[in-house]
Amino acid sequence: MSETITVFEDHSKQRIEYSTCYMCACRCGIKVTVENNNIRFIQGNREHPTNRGVLCAKGSAGIMKQNSPAKLHHPLLRKPGTARGAGEFVPISWNEALDMLTKRLQHIRSTDPNRLAFFTGRDQMQALTGLWAQQFGTLNWAAHGGFCSVNMAAGGLYMMPFAFWEFGDPDWDRTKYFMLWGVAEDHAPNPIKIALEGLKRRGAKFVAVNPARTGYQAIADEWVAIRPGTDGLLALSMVHVLLKHELFDWDFLIRYTNAPFLVIQHPGHSDDGLFWRTESGEPYAWDMCQKTFVTGTDAGIAPSLLGDYQTPDGKTVKTVFSVLAEKYLDEAYAPERVAETTGVPAETIERLALEMAHVAFEETIEIACEWTDWAGRKHDRFIGRPVSMYAMRGVSAHSNGFQSARAIHLLQILLGTIDCPGGFCAKPPYPKPVPPPIKPAQHSAPNTPLKSSPLGYPTAPEDLVIDEQGRPKRIDKAFSWESPLAIQGLLHMVITNAHNYDPYRIDTLMLFMANMAWNSSMNTAEIQKMLVAKDPEDGEYRIPFIVVSDAFHSEMVNFADLVLPDTTYLERYDTLSMLDRPISETDAVCDSIRHPILEPNRDVRAWQEVLVDLAGRLGFPAFVNAKGEPRYKGYKDFIVYYEKEPGIGFLSGWRGEKGDQHLRGAPNPKQWEAYIEHKSFFQYHLPMSLRYFRSANKDYLEFAVEAGYIPEAKPILIELYSEPLQKFRLAGLGLYDGPQPKDPVDRERLATYFDPLPIWYEPLEQQRVDAEEYPFFAVNQRPMMMYHSWDSQNAWLRQIIAQNYLYMNRERGEQMGIKDQSWVWVESHNGKIRVQVKLIEGCQHNTVWTWNAIGKQSGAWGLTPDAPEATRGFLMNHLISELLPDKQGERRLTNSDPITGQAAWYDLRVRVYPAAPGEEGVWPTFPTIKPLPEEPKQPDRLRYHTHNPVNLKS
Repeated sequence: MSETITVFEDHSKQRIEYSTCYMCACRCGIKVTVENNNIRFIQGNREHPTNRGVLCAKGSAGIMKQNSPAKLHHPLLRKPGTARGAGEFVPISWNEALDMLTKRLQHIRSTDPNRLAFFTGRDQMQALTGLWAQQFGTLNWAAHGGFCSVNMAAGGLYMMPFAFWEFGDPDWDRTKYFMLWGVAEDHAPNPIKIALEGLKRRGAKFVAVNPARTGYQAIADEWVAIRPGTDGLLALSMVHVLLKHELFDWDFLIRYTNAPFLVIQHPGHSDDGLFWRTESGEPYAWDMCQKTFVTGTDAGIAPSLLGDYQTPDGKTVKTVFSVLAEKYLDEAYAPERVAETTGVPAETIERLALEMAHVAFEETIEIACEWTDWAGRKHDRFIGRPVSMYAMRGVSAHSNGFQSARAIHLLQILLGTIDCPGGFCAKPPYPKPVPPPIKPAQHSAPNTPLKSSPLGYPTAPEDLVIDEQGRPKRIDKAFSWESPLAIQGLLHMVITNAHNYDPYRIDTLMLFMANMAWNSSMNTAEIQKMLVAKDPEDGEYRIPFIVVSDAFHSEMVNFADLVLPDTTYLERYDTLSMLDRPISETDAVCDSIRHPILEPNRDVRAWQEVLVDLAGRLGFPAFVNAKGEPRYKGYKDFIVYYEKEPGIGFLSGWRGEKGDQHLRGAPNPKQWEAYIEHKSFFQYHLPMSLRYFRSANKDYLEFAVEAGYIPEAKPILIELYSEPLQKFRLAGLGLYDGPQPKDPVDRERLATYFDPLPIWYEPLEQQRVDAEEYPFFAVNQRPMMMYHSWDSQNAWLRQIIAQNYLYMNRERGEQMGIKDQSWVWVESHNGKIRVQVKLIEGCQHNTVWTWNAIGKQSGAWGLTPDAPEATRGFLMNHLISELLPDKQGERRLTNSDPITGQAAWYDLRVRVYPAAPGEEGVWPTFPTIKPLPEEPKQPDRLRYHTHNPVNLKS
């Protein structure tokens, strides 16, 4: 009898590398086992601050992203003589591609830099792309945020020193009552999963506000099935309850907000609604002890929170809080009045508000710790009100999302739960001044860098990027009267405006990781037509030249004139930088890197490397020396030696010539090696005395100045009442002492929506659509196992979901005679689709929804033409217009938030009805995309292993 030999895996042929995941925006730490230049498997890094070893399906499936048949292999040029969009390409060398692009960009830069429009998707390196655009001299640069969640950022940063999104988090370990607003489970999946598990174990209450009960909402202690777009009204009704019962934090409002400042009440005049200020510009308050007007920012005063007074020159002034209380105590905000609109019962609204107040004021927590406030006053403890909130795209992606985000923040502020133990806390480099002191560049000139970034934070009409006639200077119309506070641009409007020559013609559109021909555009079919449209007068394409950089064969690649293939996240150097989008936690400064773990087996280059190369070729001052020679050998060299200011670079760890300094220090030639040695991340824990009330914490403010986060160690007040918004409103009313819009439409929008206190209004598109004709709200959710359109090409993730359904409330569907898994028509004012429906209980009665971006165009992403994503998956985008419905006597306006330009994806209303017998299959359909040169054939089954299967051995 022969002896059985057990064979185990040979670990000697393997190596372990640490990096940062890029399967979504969560940026978890990963531990990658490599064998024969292939990934054996991917695990979570247990030491990493973001995920602490936890890894989701997406992260583990990075193997199949790396092995995707959709990867691009060579630079490609549209075949001469063929039509754009036909998918006919010829491979060219990198030298040919970059020489061609350099020549074109040199001409643009030397004549009119704004004829280049450079827009990027979820690139996570906007500090570099923004610097590149600033050095080129084009105003036309922006990134993903304008069509994702800019309302979350702007709504917070124009009110508080930080915001939802990547700027802050709940104090997960101490909060006792957590309310989640409009968050789908693709957002920060691992940290939120870890946090929710901890909340449940500790017995904290978890309330989810969302029209769909998926993922996070499914484990909530209470699900509030709200009607889409009414979150702000619900929050303000809770504010009404708190004010009615006098349940708010008086001390917090006086110490940390502008609630005591005096507002001029002078209707019809240019100073109405502005702060009454001293000659030096400081706002006044009324001192209760001295019985006189004092400078509201002085230490040691006893300002009144409520009151109205007469100034020496006879003007009436009121405290901010008096104006606020009068506004929200109005019965229009009473729970009984808003219940019908929100779909949330009045008794639920009142109960939730009172529950939060009880936890905030009756279950207060304290941390014994000495700290010093901005005025030098010593304190022996941090007092925390352990209620926290978090909000995301479900709130943001409405045309009222900016004000709705502010309304949710107002609710937290009244409870005193900002940057305190158990509350909603800042993540370094925040807190920052309100708003951050960066203004958008306003002027461009040939061969000249812009004086500031193309993006910034306007505080008055003088900061807009408009010409002498008041017309937009940017192709996306950001920072114009139409979208004044568009702090992250309007990516979703670039193609439409460029096609329409509105406000002018461009020469070249350069896109990175932005699938604008498919799921990243509203009105997808019409956008595809615009990409190939020609001018009838000269026969040239209306967008003359399109450059696309991506790692994969997305739908957008098909419409490129020049394709520059990117690497995957496992093949390149990359930074998650403190100058950009770091991975910080509320208690620690954190950043991280990616580094090449695998050698590319294709002729590809990282987009970061391409940008640094182009910057040298084009002679950008920040990228060349006095002789005009490239200053940096490549991206890796650039990250080491570039300094925003002395000692401040892209990476915070292991600075100084010896690598022994952190946060600030001279460049360290071995900085990349230090990061790799420390598992690709840097973490600097804040001492306990620096972790709370940082906007007024003297030691933290001084620390933040030294680290380069803020310009000076001055206290930063929460702005309950926004004077910048009031200035824009005065311009709309024709009262502002400065620039004013000429178009009555712009004047009306400013006067109506730029309220200095949070308001709620019906979303703009819904104001123009008949609710009886289109009775359903329609929204997208993003599943935990996918992110945008990135991974429905992924062989492992496709096994979890490869088609999407339209989800509908079961009771409502059965009342309408709609059967489960039947085919239905869905119509909006803009389009019509045929989809398969699923009836579920966990859906708000008036809402239908689907998973985002599962549907694909046939032949894209390396999928077979008959893939379920193309034959049974669908996009709701076909129903959505990037422009508001036409209104007589009015120019066409963007279907966006009128304040920030945020794309209003979720304002859609539809009608749903059964398809006729025999009407089955997804509609509309699109032509199959041709395979690219040397694109591998998609196998029927994809199996993957780095060696012949053997027994595992730990």
